[in-house]
Amino acid sequence: GEPMVNVNDIKNGMTIEVDGNIYTVLDFSHIKPGKGAAIVKMKLKNLRTGAIYEQTFNSGTKVGKAMIEKKTMQYLYANGDNYVFMDMQDYSQIELPLSQIEEESKYLTENSEVDILYFNNEMLGINLPEKVELEVVKTEPGIKGNTATTATKEAVLNTGVTIRVPLFINEGDIVIVSTKDGKYVSRK
Repeated sequence: GEPMVNVNDIKNGMTIEVDGNIYTVLDFSHIKPGKGAAIVKMKLKNLRTGAIYEQTFNSGTKVGKAMIEKKTMQYLYANGDNYVFMDMQDYSQIELPLSQIEEESKYLTENSEVDILYFNNEMLGINLPEKVELEVVKTEPGIKGNTATTATKEAVLNTGVTIRVPLFINEGDIVIVSTKDGKYVSRK
């Protein structure tokens, strides 16, 4: 069986198994009501569906610790609605449906490396690097001398995602984007 972990020892980013579902712990807080037992309130992301829940556990409850394996793979190309990745170790290829990685696909460029998460040989999804470099393919011309980052305009990137960028960014520029919130970080 799975190793167990006490909810009091949970850390952010830990992966747990509750009622057969696999969750990543996004956030947690220990709540001690005036009367009665302490509880731990957690914000959980279901790794199979991407849905986010809040759940409370009595202090001291044990939950399964899901052993997640990560494999580094390289994104090769999209084949219709499937995204093809190659295992860097043995060069085998796998396909993930777009529906499973819809958010992440906005930041995938050919040959970029990602971690694919597995639980007992079941593919759960992918972990992107925190920042990615993407090319601006469409935006209004840059305004020379305007280096203010407060004023922004829309830019379409080479993965098809649209983000807001400072006015001085031009088509053809490479921009660094945070995969956490999809925001512009800097120009390369």
